[in-house]
Amino acid sequence: MQGFGQTLKRADSFSIDAEEAIAQYGALCYRRDRKGRTEVLLITSRDTGRWVIPKGWPVKGLSGGESARREAFEEAGVEGELIEHCLGLYAYAKVLGPGRELPCIVAVYPIRVEKMRKDFPEKGQRRLEWFRPAKAAGLVDEPELGEILAGFDPQRLAEDTLGGG
Repeated sequence: MQGFGQTLKRADSFSIDAEEAIAQYGALCYRRDRKGRTEVLLITSRDTGRWVIPKGWPVKGLSGGESARREAFEEAGVEGELIEHCLGLYAYAKVLGPGRELPCIVAVYPIRVEKMRKDFPEKGQRRLEWFRPAKAAGLVDEPELGEILAGFDPQRLAEDTLGGG
C-alpha cells in the first residue's frame, strides 16, 4: 500500500461535509484454537462499545503494518508475527463528539498472535473476545470489514504472500 498514509479523496454517504478521508491502520489478529480452527480477535471501541479490530493512526517511521501491530499491542496486548500484506480496506466514521464525525479509511494487516500480554496500555478499557471469522463478520458494523473477516483464511494468506496463489 505505497502512498497510503495521510489523506485519501473519497466521496460517500458520511454525514459530514468532507471529501478527504483520514488513513488508519488496523490489525486482524488471528490464532488457531485447540481443534485447529481459525479465530479472530475483536475488541470493543472505547466510545461506543461496538465490536471492532485494533486500529489507529499512522506512526511516523513505521510502516502501515507496523503501525497496526503497535495498535494491537496497545489496545489488546497482542504480540505476534506481522504479515506485511494488506488484506483490504474499510471505511467508517470516527465519532469526535455530538454531531461530529471524521471519515476514515483503514488498511487491514494480519497478525498471527503468539502471545497475549496481561498488562498493556489500554487494559480494562475494552472487552476482548475471540470469534470464528464468520461470526466476527456478523458482529462488526462496517460492511467492508465484515467481508474481510468473513473471507479471512490464513492458509490462503500464506499461499498469496509466498507467491503460491
